[in-house]
Amino acid sequence: MGNLRRPNASSATRTFNRFRSVVPMSGLCSNCLDGCRGGCEVWLSSFRGREVLYPGPFGRITAGADKNYPVDYSHINIQGYAVGAKGLSEGVAPGPDTAIFSNASTETEYGWDRKVRMRVPVFTGALGSTDIARSNWEHFAAGAAIAGITLVCGENVCGVDPGLELTAAGKVKRSPEMDRRMELYRRYHEGYGEILVQLNVEETRLGVAEYVLERHKLDTIELKWGQGAKCIGGEIKVNTLDRALELKSRGYVVLPDPAHPGNQRAFRDGALKEFERHSRLAFVTREAFLAEVRRLRDLGFRRITLKTGAYSMVELAMAIRYAAEAKIDLLTIDGAPGGTGMSPWPMMNEWGIPTFYLQALAYEFCEKLRRRGIRVPDLAMAGGFSTEDGIFKVLAMGSPYFRAVCMGRALMIPGMVGKNIGAWLKEKTLPNAVARFGETVEEIFLLYEDLVEKYGNEARSLPLGALGIYTFTKKLEVGLQQLMAGSRNFRISTLSRSDLMSLTEEAERISGIPYVMNAYREEAERILEV
Repeated sequence: MGNLRRPNASSATRTFNRFRSVVPMSGLCSNCLDGCRGGCEVWLSSFRGREVLYPGPFGRITAGADKNYPVDYSHINIQGYAVGAKGLSEGVAPGPDTAIFSNASTETEYGWDRKVRMRVPVFTGALGSTDIARSNWEHFAAGAAIAGITLVCGENVCGVDPGLELTAAGKVKRSPEMDRRMELYRRYHEGYGEILVQLNVEETRLGVAEYVLERHKLDTIELKWGQGAKCIGGEIKVNTLDRALELKSRGYVVLPDPAHPGNQRAFRDGALKEFERHSRLAFVTREAFLAEVRRLRDLGFRRITLKTGAYSMVELAMAIRYAAEAKIDLLTIDGAPGGTGMSPWPMMNEWGIPTFYLQALAYEFCEKLRRRGIRVPDLAMAGGFSTEDGIFKVLAMGSPYFRAVCMGRALMIPGMVGKNIGAWLKEKTLPNAVARFGETVEEIFLLYEDLVEKYGNEARSLPLGALGIYTFTKKLEVGLQQLMAGSRNFRISTLSRSDLMSLTEEAERISGIPYVMNAYREEAERILEV
């Protein structure tokens, strides 16, 4: 099978091996030279220490784990059929003139009672307190809104807001950054999707739920147990001593301790260049979880969602069972490998249950509860998706429980690309990869005129990153329509596990999806026997 991952060198940490011959387990060069000028992770860690745990340069990149797990979604394929058409509009007879892929509906919905509809079954990963999220928010927010998908405003936005004002009791009185984020999404929102805010330990202590409910009349709040990139709480880095001290005064864990005289001297000397701000871990119990859900509902939230990570099988069972009891509106399960703007690189690769295995377990657990007559909440899967085939496979493999795919970096990239195209146009520095399509916004963005037709002159004021996200989601929509039509499904709700086949017996054993040499064999044999 080959190496799953080469340790000790990665573009994420900007490290490399000097020689081609590398020890597979350690990642060290087979012949380590005294006098080597760099630079594997051991070499760089010898003088930069803990900095090497994190991808960089911080604030300018997103990073995704590169570990190649034994089995993933590429080990299953989509079935194709020459007859039938499930899910066409009521009264429409299946036939060559009606079973056209553009007639397939990619709309989905989630929620226990009060449903949220989305035009495409994807939504953003949590865009929280990282610099990437903050500096690109107008593009992300407008893009998600016009695309008709849900936007998750991640944790710690209020807590790191430079303009944060607190009451005498230490609760949020005013957060200009949170206000900005809410207003930008709602400016373009058209009724599909929603914006929701994540809540962690610090957010609860600061009274963020109360603030967004009172000031912004937010419908949905999301509790968070973790994510596929890490289980040690949310992190960012700050590069000034004053900022580090400010965040510590707000109750965050800041490392190295900015109040320690030795660390202050190291910062002034230039050796210590940045501080890490960490969030605290929650300790989950059934009683505390149910009580918190009741508290949030009593405050006035119409919907409560839950995000959990690639924890052990025990925590997955807890999440599904407790969410069912609490009537959670959406449970998002985030598998390994991790991808984020700010997580330890070894944890991204080596921690947690991989996405494919995690979804297989989740389906198994949902089936156990269903057989007991227990309704499970709507589910979404996260953990490394970027294409329409991944969306199809998740929804079919998890049918009827999974309603959407949560995408992290894949929905951030179009926002950044669109933003950068705008900057390159102003600077007249378009790279050839873009300039080959034209030298104006109208020429470069395939769907620009569609938005002009829809919004009129207001389309010209849309952030170009929003055009990027809109264009990308339309590609996902059309690609998904084609795959759906190929399997003769014209609604998301008609996708099923029988629309998939495992390409290896190991994938079949993990997922329960029939091996390709057995899938539909009985039906095929009956035809041959006639």
